[in-house]
Amino acid sequence: MTELHSQSATAALPDTPEGCRARLATLQSEIAAIRVQIATADLRRQAHKQALDAEWFHRAKTALRMKREEAARLSARLIELTPKAKSSRERFKDALIEAMRAECDDARWAALLQRARLLHDHQEVSHG
Repeated sequence: MTELHSQSATAALPDTPEGCRARLATLQSEIAAIRVQIATADLRRQAHKQALDAEWFHRAKTALRMKREEAARLSARLIELTPKAKSSRERFKDALIEAMRAECDDARWAALLQRARLLHDHQEVSHG
């Protein structure tokens, strides 16, 4: 059975998406193994009409809870580390800006930026 104070509960989270995915896969198999142990113990208890070992059950449920909490932290970390894909519209805007910047000198570019800021501020006031 898993130790009550496992190292996984205090371990630092991985710095890469691959590390998060690998640890999540390991945790999922550990969680499944604990669940199987709990179910097996319960079936054995029912078959023999015995009382459940409360201390063991508590340790197993605590280990399961800790593994699930670590999996939740890893999932959140994975979301942080995974770059968000840009929409087609965002990619088009980036391409348009890149094309416009290549065609403009510094003075024209500054004027276009100023005009865009004014339009943006006006749109926020109108919609806001």
